[in-house]
Amino acid sequence: MISKTTIDAVFETARVEEVIGDFVQLKKSGSNFKGLSPFSDERTPSFMVSPVKQIWKDFSSGKGGNAVAFLMEHEHFTYPEAIKYLAKKYNIEVEETEQTDEQKEQANERESMYVVSEFAKDYFHKTLINSEQGKAIGLSYFKERGFTEETIEKFQLGYSPDVWDAFTSEAIRKGYKLEFLEKTGLTIVKEEKQFDRFKGRVMFPIHSLSGRVLGFGGRILTNEKKAAKYLNSPESEIYHKSKVLYGIYYAKQAIAKEDNCYLVEGYTDVIQLHQLGIENVVSSSGTALTPEQIRLINRLTPNITVLFDGDAAGQRASLRGIDLILEQGMNVKVCSFPEGEDPDSFSKAHTLTEVEDFLKENAKDFIQYKASLLVKEAQGDPIKKAGLVRDMVESIAKIPDVIKREIYVQECARIMDIKEDVLFNTLAQIRNKGKKEVAKPAEKRPSGGEMVPLKNEEKIKFERQYELEQNIIKLLITFAKEPVEFVDLVYDEDEEGKLIEREEKRELIIYEKIYLDLQEDEVEFANDDFKKIYPLLIEHLTQEEGEIKLDKLGELLEAAQMEKISSIAFEPEKHELHAWDRHEIYVKTLKDNAGLETVQTLLNLRHFLIQRKMAEFGEQLKTGELPENAQEFMEDFKDYKTLEVLIAKKRNLVIMPFMR
Repeated sequence: MISKTTIDAVFETARVEEVIGDFVQLKKSGSNFKGLSPFSDERTPSFMVSPVKQIWKDFSSGKGGNAVAFLMEHEHFTYPEAIKYLAKKYNIEVEETEQTDEQKEQANERESMYVVSEFAKDYFHKTLINSEQGKAIGLSYFKERGFTEETIEKFQLGYSPDVWDAFTSEAIRKGYKLEFLEKTGLTIVKEEKQFDRFKGRVMFPIHSLSGRVLGFGGRILTNEKKAAKYLNSPESEIYHKSKVLYGIYYAKQAIAKEDNCYLVEGYTDVIQLHQLGIENVVSSSGTALTPEQIRLINRLTPNITVLFDGDAAGQRASLRGIDLILEQGMNVKVCSFPEGEDPDSFSKAHTLTEVEDFLKENAKDFIQYKASLLVKEAQGDPIKKAGLVRDMVESIAKIPDVIKREIYVQECARIMDIKEDVLFNTLAQIRNKGKKEVAKPAEKRPSGGEMVPLKNEEKIKFERQYELEQNIIKLLITFAKEPVEFVDLVYDEDEEGKLIEREEKRELIIYEKIYLDLQEDEVEFANDDFKKIYPLLIEHLTQEEGEIKLDKLGELLEAAQMEKISSIAFEPEKHELHAWDRHEIYVKTLKDNAGLETVQTLLNLRHFLIQRKMAEFGEQLKTGELPENAQEFMEDFKDYKTLEVLIAKKRNLVIMPFMR
């Protein structure tokens, strides 16, 4: 693990504008920088970077965060990879925390396997380019496939000589241990003999998301009946077929930008499409599609378009992967090429525009594709049609999102000309594993575990509380350390028990005022993200003496929460009026009104929560279902009623805090 000292040094040293400036052209805009979004195609810049707050926000995609978050989003690094990238950029030595001997040995073993794999990649590529055998056999093959020199170089394609131990001998001569050559699967060891696994094959290096060489795919060029056409590296400590996608390293940025991933079958399909200009494409490396591979794509986009050959086997194969993609909550389309064609051959024979148009026009939603593929088989046979319909509903049942399920049921009913209620009942039965749960005919949505939409009144209440909670977070982020003289109304009882009203002035920093008020009322946030963000902000402000350091805060928050923080932090600047004083127009800044807004937000939240409590009392009084201790209930009701009146009175006051 990377030591906390290193992580702290990285966050102290790294400048968000410098890090992002390596990837995005930024221009000065007031105290901030502005640029075009690297996550979407836009013509008007909406990508903001704040050197003061050390955060960024992309208003076109909603993403945001600190320098590490940008690298994780844009380069798709893991957190440790992002830290190491920044450490290298700023010449910071990476310290690892103390590890056990076993952990050290395992880490050294993995690193040794990566080093051996990197050497193998370079060896195979140089052999392809420089050796007579490599040029005559391997390079000729790639050129026949239509690959340019630039493409061969980019994908680091190679050739393994048709000699039993050419690679192994060279690796050992260069000082690489046979132990790691065997563990990576590059060398096969039998008794005292060793020989190359990929002898006489053209080589396709397989990279991780961050670009490390994990293994290889090798294609044989002779007609040996006993030899497999394609051969992959065996499973190892660094290579797990089920978790890897060929081409993901080269495709990741295009996938994120296009918000779609094309999934094909083979290495050459990926390379040919990439060479044509369609870069958001990956392959499952000759293995059946797995949930881990789908989740890898889901890190980049929720949208997959599966491209398959025009033959029947290819079309059937597409159906097997669709359900897996749906289970992961992703959106899936399927596109089949004309009979006898595959992505490789079709790309070679057509221009970029023609291929793009073909994909756009022929990519069908999975339900339409499944229906078009199977409906021919069921023509005129009601039993087969019933089986087809059930097959389609079984696919729909795998979708986690209830709204998507409903939309697909409606679409299936339209295509197959069958009543929605029948399909909803079947869906409920499938999702409840055979339990009979028949929906009422009038209901469009079955009752079995399906979502019930919020009533309009409930929705308004929910949005109001969210708005108030968000405003508190905004005040903490933007004006936490501002000192304000707060004027409050305090009520004392006289000797007769009557309330006497008096003003009380108190100077507090804004975050102290928020904390004390919410603590006094024992207020808990309703929104799950704000529940986590609020205590972290308070703890952070206490440690940093009232100052928010958003880049450090990013270490403690999840990506979605950091995006939310970035949105809130940039919100005031979106609506701020710039340089009006040049025209002798003096506008009050948001900072001038921070104290007033704090008081009003806290009062509004208290009033909202009290009203909600009063509504609960009202419902109990209506139904007559009073608790056992009715007297205590009525006293609570009276106290809340008094409090409601006092809060309402405070809210109606015009409070003009004096800003220091």
